Amino acid sequence: MTRRRLREACTILAFLLPVLVVFGAFRFLPILGAAGLSVADYRPGGDFEFVGAENYASLAADEHFFTSLRTTLVYAAVYVPLIVVVALGTALLLHSVPWGRGLFRAALFAPYVTSLVLSGVIWKWVFEPAGFLESPSMVLPALAVVGVWKGFGYAMLVLLAGIRNVPADCLEATKVDGANAWQRFRHMLLPSLRPAIFFVVVVETIGAFQVFDTIYVMTSGGPVRASYTLAYMVYDYGFKYFEIGKAAAAGLVLWAVVLLVSLTQRRAFERNP
Repeated sequence: MTRRRLREACTILAFLLPVLVVFGAFRFLPILGAAGLSVADYRPGGDFEFVGAENYASLAADEHFFTSLRTTLVYAAVYVPLIVVVALGTALLLHSVPWGRGLFRAALFAPYVTSLVLSGVIWKWVFEPAGFLESPSMVLPALAVVGVWKGFGYAMLVLLAGIRNVPADCLEATKVDGANAWQRFRHMLLPSLRPAIFFVVVVETIGAFQVFDTIYVMTSGGPVRASYTLAYMVYDYGFKYFEIGKAAAAGLVLWAVVLLVSLTQRRAFERNP
């Protein structure tokens, strides 16, 4: 390596080092700490006792664990496609607006910066007369609607940026060739948006698996544990029952599931260009 390249590498590393330190401190260290707690019997103020895989065995024997995992998967299966469709449709409409785009963009993005607790309280008032939150079959779709309303603004901006990166002359050429609106969307616009859509799908999937605030405010995991997600189970065992080791084990399982689903999504997008 020449002296110039070495100097450039050191400069790049110097700029990246603060980010890497912060990322490691707030990402990797908590994962390592959770891994250590997951193989221990520990309560606040008590002793740290190594128990091996007992916490994982306890999870495997806990029916609430599989219920929460199934509930989390169902919520993600409802929420992720819904927010992608809503965000993409809104981005397409916003892109076609001839004036006032900044105003509409700000208005549509506003729910994203609204407090999760405040959003949950407001939507709880909205759903109470219809009884959606008291119905085991309707509570997850209702919570998914709240999640989409709260978060679609960010996904919309990502997809809107992707739409604006599509060359306008290519779209005009498809019009000249006689392609209708659906054909232009299906064969020109959608393939060009694949990177943006993949990013949105992965980010929103991670968010769906970590959903907690709205459930805590609106349903507390009910009715009859119909909205009892894995993240809520981690909270219960960690801060309600003070079974820190079991909570850490459940958290690591959640992390592993999110990683597996994200890798599966990546392979799916790579196989279907």
